[in-house]
Amino acid sequence: MILRRILPVLVLTLTALVPSGWAAPLEIVPFQTANRSPVAQIFGLPGPGTALLLPAGGNAAEFAVETAQNFAKNTSGDEVSFFDGETYRFNLALRRGVTPRLEVGLEIPYLSHRGGFLDGFMRDYHDVFGLTQSGRNNHPRNRLLYSYVRGDVQEILVDEHTEGLGDIRLRAAWQLWRNETGQPRGAALHASLKLPTGNSDDLLGSGSTDLAVWVSGTRGWEKKGSARALFGAVGVMGLTDGDVLRDQQRNLVGFGTIGGGWRPADWVVLKLQLDTQTPFFDSDLQELGWVMGQLLLGVDLALGERTVLEVGVNEDIVVDTAPDTVFRLALRSRF
Repeated sequence: MILRRILPVLVLTLTALVPSGWAAPLEIVPFQTANRSPVAQIFGLPGPGTALLLPAGGNAAEFAVETAQNFAKNTSGDEVSFFDGETYRFNLALRRGVTPRLEVGLEIPYLSHRGGFLDGFMRDYHDVFGLTQSGRNNHPRNRLLYSYVRGDVQEILVDEHTEGLGDIRLRAAWQLWRNETGQPRGAALHASLKLPTGNSDDLLGSGSTDLAVWVSGTRGWEKKGSARALFGAVGVMGLTDGDVLRDQQRNLVGFGTIGGGWRPADWVVLKLQLDTQTPFFDSDLQELGWVMGQLLLGVDLALGERTVLEVGVNEDIVVDTAPDTVFRLALRSRF
């Protein structure tokens, strides 16, 4: 399978880009993720970005792997939804500092929808942490069924393994201001343009072209041996009419992030983050028509002088508006 071939190559490539001669405490930055439900991640909803941009001539790369565990079954009026399966997202993000205030970037996602193999683990995970199973234990394990019916019309159906290129994004950011000395703080204006390169029939893309604009900010407090920081972002996204639930799709979506981190030592950062987003569709169902809320918790670990491993997990605190659980691994490098 192509994923098994490209994953080790990309990881080794990022690692090989790491030069020697640089060592500094880890930055406290947000998780660069968003709602990974099968009907949300097809749109151009961006991660919060960073408030302190790269210097002119600086480069950064991130390769992230996210495994979304979906299980939601709801009915309202003539709408019936059933989302049961695992979605894997492999995302390569590249950034470059063009001037002291301007940064540009590119994101290339690869998506895979499948029945997966983690249903047994997820049932135990929910039991251990006292989370509701929501009927998961009454259905077959490791099944793929992403289905939405409205008025006896099958609007969405993905029930066989599918994978392929997602919707590519172009990004740019402008440094509004930053503190050059003392405690780290600053703000940046971001924009991203998502292009319809993924197959919308297989929920690999939306068929729409999406433009997002948002502002990110950060405020840090440092003292000898440790540091703390708060970060956040707020923005809006305009969407052209796509191919997925075209008659119900909204053309304007708002989104936001707030969170913080603690760096007890130079090589480790603990992070907590809350993401939200207004609905992409007009619907009475949670998965489609409710305001999304998800909570992320994780850690950054220094692997080398310019390489960081990020490990995170998130839960849908507004039930069924995002995947049950998403496990995230990301490798970041500057060069």
